Amino acid sequence: MKKEILERYERTQNGEIIIDVSTKKVEDLYSNFDKKSHFLKKDLNQDLVDYIIDCAKEIEDEKFIIRFNFESEIELESISRVEDSINKFFAYLQEREHKEMKEMLKKSTTLFIIGALIATISALMNQSELMQKSIVFAVIAEGLTVAVWVSLWEALATFLIKWIPYRKKIFLYERIENAKVIFNFSVK
Repeated sequence: MKKEILERYERTQNGEIIIDVSTKKVEDLYSNFDKKSHFLKKDLNQDLVDYIIDCAKEIEDEKFIIRFNFESEIELESISRVEDSINKFFAYLQEREHKEMKEMLKKSTTLFIIGALIATISALMNQSELMQKSIVFAVIAEGLTVAVWVSLWEALATFLIKWIPYRKKIFLYERIENAKVIFNFSVK
């Protein structure tokens, strides 16, 4: 299946896959929610971002370049801006994923510490003489034991599993940020 997917892409002489992006003008690559915004301050068009991300996911670990095809020549300054925009936008996405992963791990650490504290309290309660004398005390001790399991399970699941998708996205965005960007002009 992967071979069939990769055959849909053109390759360079060096064997790199080409992610082709075709448009009439440079402005089409940017969001147009703010028509008066300076060119460099505009975000990339979300359809463009989604397309590049989907292509990069599809080709997996293959080396690739991004080729922008324009119907007419564009200024050298615009070429530089497009390259810079791609690099900065995907660096921003990496930074955002790092931040979210860090917050998730921080929350997980907090859950682990809370779970460990409650486990200590629960263990002390289970060894107490009040446990045998009071049904309410026994129910509270059992409730704390359940809370410990939930807290520790969530913390452990995060440490072992939940960070992986973040890491994959960061790696993907890094690959796109570092991809070579070339330009093709088909003057009519």
